[in-house]
Amino acid sequence: MNPGHDRAASFGVGRSWEIESRTPAIKKRWIVEQVYGILMPHRRLAREYESRPESSVSRTLWASMAGMVRRLTGTSTSTWRNA
Repeated sequence: MNPGHDRAASFGVGRSWEIESRTPAIKKRWIVEQVYGILMPHRRLAREYESRPESSVSRTLWASMAGMVRRLTGTSTSTWRNA
């Protein structure tokens, strides 16, 4: 609880407020979010078009390699937004 927030929240209201603390951040969650961000531009992966798991695995590897190559070379590819 933060006394400053309590005073500001109860100012002129005549009641006290309790500030709830957030749950602790999940470690490594940003890694999962980054993977989703890498895979979303590849529409076949985003929409689950593949019926065989091997095809999905290979497309996931290609998408990951594309991101690595982009970071290593320092170039950017055109997106559908730039078209």
